[in-house]
Amino acid sequence: MKLLALKPGESVLDMGCGAGSIAIPLAQAGHPVIAADFSPAMLGTLDAGIEYYGLEDLITPLELAWDDDWDLVGPVAKTVDVAFASRSVTTNDLKGALAKLDRTARRRCAVTMVANSSPRYDLHLMNAIGASVTCSNGFVYAFNILIQMGALPQVTYFESPRRDTFDNLEAGVTDFSRMLERGNEDKIDRLRDYIAQHMIENPHAGEPGSKGVPQGRYMLDHVRKVRWAFIAWEPVSAPRS
Repeated sequence: MKLLALKPGESVLDMGCGAGSIAIPLAQAGHPVIAADFSPAMLGTLDAGIEYYGLEDLITPLELAWDDDWDLVGPVAKTVDVAFASRSVTTNDLKGALAKLDRTARRRCAVTMVANSSPRYDLHLMNAIGASVTCSNGFVYAFNILIQMGALPQVTYFESPRRDTFDNLEAGVTDFSRMLERGNEDKIDRLRDYIAQHMIENPHAGEPGSKGVPQGRYMLDHVRKVRWAFIAWEPVSAPRS
């Protein structure tokens, strides 16, 4: 929210809003929000949040996917001051997605994209057990596309910490084994040994975690960090007549 650099009262499009983790605090800060997502289930959860916080006058939910024809079902061109997509640019047409944000915003656009390995992976753990990890270059492609569009994108990097908790060794192995794919399946024994050596008591066991689920008894002795690239630019598309 700080990186968006919104001016008081500016309207925003939150594309890929999910359950409203950004849309709701933006509305609480006085910003009219078009909260768009392709998932009816996510929008249902958002609706509950809107009702709970009394934000019906500030948040407009919209069922919308990147690949939809925005001329038919999307927001009108230049209808918001700021258009952004935080960790939600999931489309095979990256250039088209960036162009859709660009045409919707009057003053500023932004996307947040992963800037190392997928958030699904614990890069520290994977390196420790000798597992291979493919890093994402999507943010580099986005930057280059924006340059080609005539924009002057600005990039800011930040990290978000994550803690994975579990109740016993085997539960931890089962949880982390989801990372052992694409040729890493033979690393399961190394994974078990690593977890056994690095699991420590979780002082917040039983308390709600980031997703509201009670935390497990154990966690690893390091914090999993995900690096993100926040890319912002001034719209280059002209208003449609």
